[in-house]
Amino acid sequence: MDTDAQLSERDPSPTPDQGPEQRSRSARFLARAAGLRYRPLTLFACCLAFLFLIGTFVVQPFLIPSSSMENTLRIGDRVLVNKLAYRFGGEPERGDVVVFDGTGSFVHSNGGENPGTALLRGAGAALGLARPADTDYVKRVIGVGGDHVTCCDKRGRIKVNGKPVSEGYLHPGDAPSSVDFDIVVPEGKLWVMGDHRSRSSDSRDHLGEAGGGTVPVDKVIGRADWISWPIGRWTTLDAPRSFGGIPAPAGPHG
Repeated sequence: MDTDAQLSERDPSPTPDQGPEQRSRSARFLARAAGLRYRPLTLFACCLAFLFLIGTFVVQPFLIPSSSMENTLRIGDRVLVNKLAYRFGGEPERGDVVVFDGTGSFVHSNGGENPGTALLRGAGAALGLARPADTDYVKRVIGVGGDHVTCCDKRGRIKVNGKPVSEGYLHPGDAPSSVDFDIVVPEGKLWVMGDHRSRSSDSRDHLGEAGGGTVPVDKVIGRADWISWPIGRWTTLDAPRSFGGIPAPAGPHG
């Protein structure tokens, strides 16, 4: 028997280049490659969604768009707004820096922003990447419901419930106010002013309008607690001690 001839005819079976086994290996490889390709995008999208939820319900970065709060807050600063500060029974206090929706108090007409543009701007604002809505303001609380707020005494100071307030946070060179006013803040409302009094459009500018320049407490978005950007300006925003000695309201005329 020619065993050599028989052995020469028994070639080893080649690895099939087609068939279920080969297709399954290719499918697994492609699936793994696709997973590696899209994993960073998925992670990035999840991070954005998480930051958006945090910004919507807990802490929102707020881009300072104007000079009305200088030198406390400067144009381009980003403050972190604590949305839980007044959520569980707390209310704004004198000296707090708050962000609020001025619709109905400072703004009495709808700008008619395109819904798509408004959605994109709102998402960007929630992440601190875009300017806030034109109806959002940042000011300091000077008087709360029941307070009698007047300006000015013989030394040019604002008085709350008869007590002069030392406003060390005012922009250098600014007077407490160039406009005289005398108001009793309605319950559930706030009297607010900017720290750069000569550049701030605040409660004083709306005295003759509905609400008398006061802002409803339920329009407050949150309390500005920290300057988070730029890094060189990292600091907390604490209420000035000068508001600690203000007496309680004593009646409609303090």
